[in-house]
Amino acid sequence: MTISEELKQNLESVLSGDAWYGTPIYTIIEQVSFEAAYEKPRGSVHNIAEIVLHMLAWTEEVLDRMNGMTAGLPSSGDWPETGKPDEQKWQTYVNDLKLVNVNLLSVIENFPEENWNDPINDARESESAICYKKLINGFIQHQVYHAGQIALLNRIING
Repeated sequence: MTISEELKQNLESVLSGDAWYGTPIYTIIEQVSFEAAYEKPRGSVHNIAEIVLHMLAWTEEVLDRMNGMTAGLPSSGDWPETGKPDEQKWQTYVNDLKLVNVNLLSVIENFPEENWNDPINDARESESAICYKKLINGFIQHQVYHAGQIALLNRIING
């Protein structure tokens, strides 16, 4: 199996497949009602809609990095504002997350095998450069972490 195939398979597994840890990300998000998405339980820093926008922003940033752009914060910000609760906006956030992941999966699938261990374009000073393979593996871990937060918040909200 090539690196591209392995990384694509790993990302597909956590998004919508048979994830080793349990429920895949899209299933977790689809179980969230519009009302629950914007509710912030006492003691919570973020609500579910904010976490989904954060996941979307970082998916876009990783896609940019995979396309050779200089690493930085996502263009929409680390934690984009959700604005006022809006059911249509919530559905748009979920759909946009899925769409940007389709694009990322395509880039991973078509990424040159010989470039996976090359350092990403990162102008920030760092002792150890991050290669494209490590970027995707770290991104997958990031998304799983936030999916766990969403699952817990949804459970707290819905009892």
